[in-house]
Amino acid sequence: MTSEITYAEVSFKNESTSLGTKSEPPAAPKEKTSLHKSNPGFPKALLPSLLILLLLLAISFFIAFIIFFQKYSQLLKEKKAIKEVTHTALECMKENLTMEELLFFFPQDFIIQNLDKNSAYYVGLSDPEGNGDWRWVDQTPYNASATFWHPGEPNNQRERCVMLNNPPRRSWGWNDVFCEVSLRSICKMMKIHL
Repeated sequence: MTSEITYAEVSFKNESTSLGTKSEPPAAPKEKTSLHKSNPGFPKALLPSLLILLLLLAISFFIAFIIFFQKYSQLLKEKKAIKEVTHTALECMKENLTMEELLFFFPQDFIIQNLDKNSAYYVGLSDPEGNGDWRWVDQTPYNASATFWHPGEPNNQRERCVMLNNPPRRSWGWNDVFCEVSLRSICKMMKIHL
């Protein structure tokens, strides 16, 4: 007699057989993911950051405006001061040459080539006491033979400064003028307050 053997394959899952009931372990909750809500704190942190950035930009703009306004005010004051310059004496800065040496190295013809014919210029020569004792502002001795006076000048003891001008129908020359007259200058001048 032959007998047949049958094999069966059985696999067990974690089943509880103690009570005879099958129970499956609870499934893990599925996470909900979204591209927009991957970091729920992001929108909350973005708003204060943007506000701080805007505040810093506003402060920077305000500081730049204050600096610009100060520079502009200073420029306006300097322009106004230039218009209000009055002189009783001139003072040129000496730069290695005396006025006499300056006239030797740069004769008046060279100087007047660069001047506006419609303007008059202080030359740095004055008579502070009004007694005919002309002095260069850098204390160079005045040489009466090296003058370029217009005919009839100097003609007024109260006119104590010297200008270089080119009046109509004349050539460039010196003229004594009141020191309060607002003119350009050939030499560098310090502002003098009375």
